[in-house]
This record gives sequence, structure tokens and C-alpha cells, in this order.
Amino acid sequence: MCINERRKITVPPHLAHGSKGAGDTVPPDTTLVFDLVLLDIFNRADQVQTKVISTPKDCRRSVMRTDFVRFHFNGTLLDGTVFDSSYKRSQTQDSVVGEGLLIKGLDEGLLGMCVGEIRHFIIPPFLAFGEQGYGTGIPPHASVEYHILLEDLHNPKDDIIVETLKLPEPCARKSVAGDFIRYHYNASFLNGIMFDSSYQQNQTYNTYIGMGYMIAGIDKGLQGVCAGEWRRIILPPHLAYGQQGAAGIVPGSAVLRFELELLSLQKGVPEGYLFIWLQDSPVQPFEALDINKDHQVPLDEFSQFIKQQVSEGKGRLKPVRDPDSVIRDMFKNQDRNADGLITADELKLKVDEDSEKTRHEEL
Repeated sequence: MCINERRKITVPPHLAHGSKGAGDTVPPDTTLVFDLVLLDIFNRADQVQTKVISTPKDCRRSVMRTDFVRFHFNGTLLDGTVFDSSYKRSQTQDSVVGEGLLIKGLDEGLLGMCVGEIRHFIIPPFLAFGEQGYGTGIPPHASVEYHILLEDLHNPKDDIIVETLKLPEPCARKSVAGDFIRYHYNASFLNGIMFDSSYQQNQTYNTYIGMGYMIAGIDKGLQGVCAGEWRRIILPPHLAYGQQGAAGIVPGSAVLRFELELLSLQKGVPEGYLFIWLQDSPVQPFEALDINKDHQVPLDEFSQFIKQQVSEGKGRLKPVRDPDSVIRDMFKNQDRNADGLITADELKLKVDEDSEKTRHEEL
């Protein structure tokens, strides 16, 4: 008989319970009729049956022991009864391979799979849920079938993978920690589904490198980049959004692919600073600021002085899209009584403030 085959078997008495019958149920010399459907069959010598349904064109890496995988699946009994499906839950099955966290048949069957590959497994009960079965869906001694799509994989020891897609010539300077950068990006999962794009938002991402303002993998992957360069960066979850994922957009433990175009980079300023001197600062800062010598400095006079220092290469503003906003913040910090004017008593350089703060902390 084959799985799901149905047979009607008529058994004469001498091949059934004979002249004695069977208690009160089967009288003596009774012919019996059995209506049978074969639901399952296995042999102790059976192994996992694997059928590769489809493979991706590009397989850079396949599953190895101790890898963490995310996969979708449909699980059925041999008669086609569905006992579980990750698709119905709209959530992948996530697990480490080869550590005994999956049934033995899957622990072995997933080895060698590529991201995007689809495989079909038939697993005998002693490599599945055994004599006990599982819950109400999987009876004891049941063989099971799994139809699996591998969504992504990584190893907890993985670093980012960086691929240069376009390199401008010449490259005047490469980005370093502390630089202010502007870049565009497309962000997708390994299956190619895009979940975010600055191009679609028509807005660049502007931030500082190496100061913790980006996810760790991007922060690392954007160092040593030239303006105009394109890069593809593959991020394992521990250098992206981790086990928690991100705001219902990125699932937990997802491997991500970013394609980035660095538009511009500028040298930054130390954290906490809005402006730094590239040459020695004026011996008398207030006298230098007070251009018209009226012993008070309004915002327009302050702005004129700062912009002059930047244009002459004597100082550098914190690089942002709107420099005037930085100058206004600088002015606000110095206008301590908020009367719209800075006086000699109010003016204090940040380096002096930091030095004074350190002395207080030491005391």
C-alpha cells in the first residue's frame, strides 16, 4: 500500500478469529470487512529524504553548524494534514543549527542550504517527534514533511561584509571617525525585499561617523570611504538591530543589506563643541568679537565674526545642513542673561568652561 491509499479487505473466519470469535464483539465463524487508509509508513533504516526545489543564482555562503538561521516552513503529516506553518503566523522560525534545538531531521537537513533556497524534507519519526508525537497535531510515530524557504543566516562571530561597488578617481580624502557625512542608501533584507530608502524619501542621511549615532555595522562600514563611493554592506544582526528588530519593520535577528552612496564628507568637531579654532584663538576674544567697539555684541555681529573666521580658514563650525542654526546656538550659549547681547562678562570659551568644570570636579 501507498500513503493515502484506501483498501477494502474481506477476511474469512479462518484468517480472522476463527470458531472462537472475539469476546462479545466478534461472534464465532464470522467474516470481517476492514476499510483501511494508510496514513504513514517508515522503516528503522530510513533517513531524511531531501528534495531541492529551487536554488538561488548566487550562493556566497551556506548553512554550517552553529549558524543562526531564519526560515519559513509548512509542516504536514504524510497524508497532507498541516500541523504548523510559519507563513500563517507571519513570523519566521529562528534557531541555531546543529545544537539540538531543532528536531534531528531538520538539524541535518538544513546544513548546506543557501539563502533563498527551497527544500522539501520527509523525516521519519525517530528523527522527528518520536514515540510521543507533539501536541494535538502530530500523533505518536508520525513521519513529517517540511517545505522550507531559508530567509537568512549568520554566525554570532560574523563581522560586516563590505563590497565596493563604485570608487571615484581620484579620492581626495577618506572618511574617518568624527567626520560629518551625507549619504543616500537603500536598505533591504537578504531576500531582496527593501524596507527603507533615503532615495524614496528624497532626503539624505546626515550624521557623524564613529560617534555612536548609527547602528554599529553602518558606523564601521562607512569609515575609509571616499566622497562619491558606493558600497554594499552586509550586517549581521548583532551589528544591526539585534534580537529585538526595529519598530515592526525589521524582524528580530535579521541580516540586513545596505547599499550606500557617500555624497560628501567634512571634518567634524569634537563631541560637545559647535566651533573650534584651527589657529590660535584671539588673545582678547571679546575685543575681536566686538567689531564696532560698542562693548556689546548682538547676534548679527557675532555671526559676522564667526563666518569670517570660517571663510579665512581660522576656525571650523560643526558641520550641519544649516550653519546659521549652529551660530545661533553658539550665541545663545554665550548670551547668559538672554537679553540678546553678549558682554565681556558673559563671554567664555568652551575650552575654558571645560577646564573650570574639571577643576570643580577635582575639588
